[in-house]
Amino acid sequence: MPSHETAGNGIGIDASGVHNAIFSIFATSAAPILCAFVLELPPRHRIHEEASMNRVSGRRGVLSAEPPIKRPGRPEGGKGAMREGIMDAAEVVFANQGYAGTTLREISVLAGVTQALITYYFGSKFDLFSETFLRRATPIADARIESLARLQTDGKATDVVAIVEAFLRPVLDLRATEQGPAFLRLHARLHTEPPNLSYELRKTAYDESTHLYIDALHKALPHLSRLDVHWRMTLMIGTYLYALSDTNRMEDMVPESYDPKDGSRLMAETVAFITGGMCREPTKAVGVHKKKAARSRVQI
Repeated sequence: MPSHETAGNGIGIDASGVHNAIFSIFATSAAPILCAFVLELPPRHRIHEEASMNRVSGRRGVLSAEPPIKRPGRPEGGKGAMREGIMDAAEVVFANQGYAGTTLREISVLAGVTQALITYYFGSKFDLFSETFLRRATPIADARIESLARLQTDGKATDVVAIVEAFLRPVLDLRATEQGPAFLRLHARLHTEPPNLSYELRKTAYDESTHLYIDALHKALPHLSRLDVHWRMTLMIGTYLYALSDTNRMEDMVPESYDPKDGSRLMAETVAFITGGMCREPTKAVGVHKKKAARSRVQI
């Protein structure tokens, strides 16, 4: 039997009918809002896809099948650990997709934090990119300067092989770390970014150390002009970025004999190649030969 309530005027009301009517009105008006809200929520599979797109598990950036998904919020640890975790994620995404192709949302998904937290600690995407690059580039430059000073102390200031090894060693050591390959890919990609994005960062990180090495090489190779040394330093940087960032195809071309983990062989081959080019005689200027315009012969 349906329950009845009596209003103040004595008229009986079917309570269940009222309840049904109210529910019908609510469902009709609220359903579109609820559906829209649900559609706006990122599906869990999409979060997995975005994180998997940027999770690097291998030396050459091989994507892992099942990346760990963290709950958005504050990571465990203090402020330092929080910032490092965000920059680790940014390093991977920037290395994979470049500056323009990266969004803070993708970084936040991989880092397992909210996008608002990234903005709170770093401000803008460019500031995050800058800090992510400089946190490793600056120690590399410092290590190069220290190594060059030791060469001078040890009486090897004019040993070209030792100078080249001192320049490359910090990068090779970084390559052997868990996060190192991602930075080296980021570093190599930075050289293809627009000048207004990359030049100032490279200048800030490396100007002092690069000029010191150019001075050292110029003293060790007095038969070269300073312009020659600048050319060869530029080519040395291009060589090591290609060789050490694992963008080469050695693993595909000679898989039976190439060992990507053999850092000693990588160092030896890279140093030998660079030193051979560094020590050769000055390049002869190649003039531009213009064909002389043929004189027209006028028939008289």
